[in-house]
Amino acid sequence: MNESDQPIMIKAQNLTKRFGTVTAVSNLTFSCKAGEIVGLLGPNGAGKTTTMRLLTGYLPPSAGGAAIAGHHTIKESLQARRKLGYLPETVPLYPEMTVEDYLHFVGKVRRLDDVWERVDDILEAVGLLERAGSVIGRLSKGMRQRVGLAQALLHDPDVLILDEPTIGLDPAQIVEIRQLIANAGRQRTVLLSTHILAEVEQICSRVILLMNGRIYADLPMNQIKQGNTQLALELAHPTEQTQNILQDIVGVTAVSSNSPNQFLLTFDGQDKTRQTVAETAVSHGWGLLELKTRQLSLETLFLQKLQEAQTTASEVANAA
Repeated sequence: MNESDQPIMIKAQNLTKRFGTVTAVSNLTFSCKAGEIVGLLGPNGAGKTTTMRLLTGYLPPSAGGAAIAGHHTIKESLQARRKLGYLPETVPLYPEMTVEDYLHFVGKVRRLDDVWERVDDILEAVGLLERAGSVIGRLSKGMRQRVGLAQALLHDPDVLILDEPTIGLDPAQIVEIRQLIANAGRQRTVLLSTHILAEVEQICSRVILLMNGRIYADLPMNQIKQGNTQLALELAHPTEQTQNILQDIVGVTAVSSNSPNQFLLTFDGQDKTRQTVAETAVSHGWGLLELKTRQLSLETLFLQKLQEAQTTASEVANAA
């Protein structure tokens, strides 16, 4: 089955939530297909957590609607939740229970058959088999996050929604949880929010960028990077016309210079464009010293998009 033929597992249609006079999210429309791991990004207050609570049915929308695996989150709440695993930012754990007793309790609430067998399987999957008898309140934060992920996976859902799953963890714990999420995403649709942009780059196939409760960008990861590749160019004898000449090369979208001999070119990432840049430097006798490709980080791109959104918002406010 082609990627385009994959069924839609998360669907939001004009999803809106108002708290009094404040609109937290406004007219969000997007979908996530089976097998996608999608990162939901945005600054604090952008509406990420509210969006996730709407998708899980934890909050009712003020307008619009959402569906999980084809089931409306409000009208078919029970059917939707059977297909959904949810890990909120604050993990819902009972600190006085042991790990295995807590998961057994969750399994009984979900009316699972062969609960103990399923508990053993999921403990092994998240690396907690040796801590099955440990009291949750005595576990480290990283281990508690694993328990939270275990409860989200216990009923083998088709969809996982994870709100800041690695928040507050140390670097080693982050790597471990990230790998667990990547493994879970091989068989499921995953939507996660995070402030760790490197995390998104490593495990997500797509990014949805929220700004002020609205979708500002929704792009596959490879498309985000495409067109944002840069060439670091160092020349021995550039002229006053060098920057303009470089700017006119087909495939080059921007040229900047931090010193008289060094130029930074944003280009389309094509080998043909790189070759043209090198040939241009040689033909003009600029003395080509270095030509190096580098990829903009998602952090840099995110900050650029944030600045663009703030500028747009300011312009709209001034026009009003």
